[in-house]
Amino acid sequence: MNSLRTQRNADTVRCITIMSTTQIHAQCNIQTESVPHSTLLCRHESIYMLRPFLVRSFFLAVSSLCTLSATAATFPTQLNHVLKQAAPSLDANVLSTALSAMECALSHGAEPAKRLAVIDFSLPSSEKRLWIFDLHSKQLLLNDFVAHGNRSGDNFATSFSNTNGSHKSSIGLFRTSESYQGKHGYSLRMDGLEPGINDRARERAIVIHPAAYVNPDWIQTQGRIGRSQGCPAVRPEIARTVIDELKGGQFMFSWYPDQQWLQSSIYLNCRSQQVASRDTKRNTDGS
Repeated sequence: MNSLRTQRNADTVRCITIMSTTQIHAQCNIQTESVPHSTLLCRHESIYMLRPFLVRSFFLAVSSLCTLSATAATFPTQLNHVLKQAAPSLDANVLSTALSAMECALSHGAEPAKRLAVIDFSLPSSEKRLWIFDLHSKQLLLNDFVAHGNRSGDNFATSFSNTNGSHKSSIGLFRTSESYQGKHGYSLRMDGLEPGINDRARERAIVIHPAAYVNPDWIQTQGRIGRSQGCPAVRPEIARTVIDELKGGQFMFSWYPDQQWLQSSIYLNCRSQQVASRDTKRNTDGS
């Protein structure tokens, strides 16, 4: 620590260069674009005796800042590591991207969730590509088959849409909502969080529901399971478990390496103003 002392005519002011903001950021490993060159703590001669107390208080504040920053930085990394161990068949990049999108939503005021569902649409429908995690116990609850839209592709889904009547699946970050009894039986509605990507999911009636065509026996004869009209349909045997685990405001993330989406997604790139605007609109609409 450097000290700077200056004399003035009637009063003596002792100024101490506590620490530059750049140094604080360096010690806490915080990224920043622009910081002041230094921060000066100046005290009049009459309160000079308080200097040790104030210096100690300053360093306690810096210590707290470093601790909070380190916790925020390491929490997603730790969760990613634990969940990856629980689900070794899930691609590490897909999992980390899902967690980053969820973390962006949470950092902008979204309510914490108990569950996270991940769908990897880069995998064929003939493979188990749905994972459901318990975020509290950090355990894998389920890994199973899930359908894609009949116009998204054959065994591989390669085309996605946010358009009504497209019969295509949607990608991106979703929030699950209420369960209900519909034409497919016990089903689960959800809301897409990404404007222009999946935010018409409710309007399109994109829901999780049971479907007999989500049948691994079909793989032997057709090379794939059956396809939906855009819904992430699941096997009837597990549908109630899936819906009960995911209903009531859980996160669901559907992945595909679509370059336009990867570059424009407000959650993958965590564009604060757009995420905040989206959250405000959702609160206004009550959805």
